Amino acid sequence: MATSTQDAAHGAADAAHATQAVGMPQLDFSSFPNQIFWLAVALVLIYLILSRVALPRIGGVLSDRQGTITNDIAAAEELKLKAVEAEAAYNQALADARVEAQKIIAEAKAEMQAELDEAIAKADAEIAAQSAESERRIGEVRAGAMDSVAEVAKSAAMDIVGAFGQKANASAVAAAVTTRLKG
Repeated sequence: MATSTQDAAHGAADAAHATQAVGMPQLDFSSFPNQIFWLAVALVLIYLILSRVALPRIGGVLSDRQGTITNDIAAAEELKLKAVEAEAAYNQALADARVEAQKIIAEAKAEMQAELDEAIAKADAEIAAQSAESERRIGEVRAGAMDSVAEVAKSAAMDIVGAFGQKANASAVAAAVTTRLKG
């Protein structure tokens, strides 16, 4: 019998429990005021934690990032200006170097032209001297050749006259050859 009273007690507890838990406890209207209270407490705590701790930290990080970005942009602009100035200085130096190179080239050309003119003048003088010397030698050779031609002509004329069996007068032959050679 003890078991039957225990079974009956368990059965009554199960029946009471079955009448209390009919579905999900969150949807039990008898516990709504308690749930709403704790929901409000949790939301207020989350709001306080976010507004006092998390959001100021996030705002600080965002402002730090914005400051860093602004500083980086300003530094980039300064570097860009320096790069433009450096490029202008480079272009100016390049232009100056080209002008200086052209000046050096012009000076070298003028110097080489002066040396060339001097060498040409010297060569012309040497050529003129050699030409004069050659003309003199040619004149001497011509004179010598003319003398030789006159001698050969006189000798040949004397031999030709002698071949005809006549005695040639040397002065007459010489005068005839000289007249004929002069034209």
